[in-house]
Amino acid sequence: MRFAIVFFIAVGLAAFAFSTYEDMVTRPNAGAGVALVEIKKGDSVKAMAARLAGAGVIGNRALFEIEARLSGAGGRLRAGEYTLEKNASIRSVIKTLVEGKTAMHKITIPEGLTARQIAETLEKNGILPANEFMASAADPALLDEFGLTEKSAEGYLFPETYNLTKGTKGREAVSAMLKMFFAKAGKALPPDLMADPKRLHELVTLASIVEKETGAESEKKLIAAVFANRLKKRMPLQSDPTVIYALPDFDGNIRKKDLSYDSPYNTYTRKGLPPGPIANPGLTSLLAALEPADADYLYFVSKNNGEHYFSSTLDEHNKAVRKYQIVALRSRVR
Repeated sequence: MRFAIVFFIAVGLAAFAFSTYEDMVTRPNAGAGVALVEIKKGDSVKAMAARLAGAGVIGNRALFEIEARLSGAGGRLRAGEYTLEKNASIRSVIKTLVEGKTAMHKITIPEGLTARQIAETLEKNGILPANEFMASAADPALLDEFGLTEKSAEGYLFPETYNLTKGTKGREAVSAMLKMFFAKAGKALPPDLMADPKRLHELVTLASIVEKETGAESEKKLIAAVFANRLKKRMPLQSDPTVIYALPDFDGNIRKKDLSYDSPYNTYTRKGLPPGPIANPGLTSLLAALEPADADYLYFVSKNNGEHYFSSTLDEHNKAVRKYQIVALRSRVR
């Protein structure tokens, strides 16, 4: 009889302890809001508990360690950056870390950036090292997967807002941008053009020059017309952005000596398109390159207000240069 009583008391205490434990690991934490917590690769369960407690996500480090080990999750908690609710339970936090539901960062890649500038943007936002991105953008195996025969993904890294996690691999980031290019361009450009790597590359190259020459959407088809007309007449494109692309130490000011810099991208000294894109164009620039305006313009000059003056003859162009550039220079000197 006494044994039975002791047995039932023990069972009752065990049940009470289990119930209490269950309540403690499933009870919401007392905090409010969210916290961004980085679990580093190689962190022990104890170190993770310290990070989570320090961020106000959990209130009991020891209980977190016990639950992680009892549940068998200790060796399955993944490193990464997490957005965690401060009123979450210990068990739900562990579940999130096991599933690896890392925080997503919205990274906007604007039109006209070079591959290097995109890489630096990603590095600045803590997504991945710039050099890793650049290596992936020049990976022959990856380029071959997308049918690209060039040495770089330059021009095909589509400008868009991407959801990326900290620690994203270079290959994943480049693949996401290439997939976006072929998804967006594939809907807007003719199928036969998309299926012809050479024609597509020429179009993207021209579109990248248009992208760098103007930020005004209304002018893109006119800019494209100037370059298309020059190509037909076998005139040098004479585009400053192509020269700048190859300059090793461009400081923001193009000088006369730069226009003679020996490079395949120098469209002052070489006729035709440069070897490849000089930036990553958006859809409007691609469409402008595909269907330039019906105009006979061969020249344009900045009006110093974000717009350009277009001319069909050299005489008219020189007059526009005197009006908009030389006068502007004199006013700055004064």
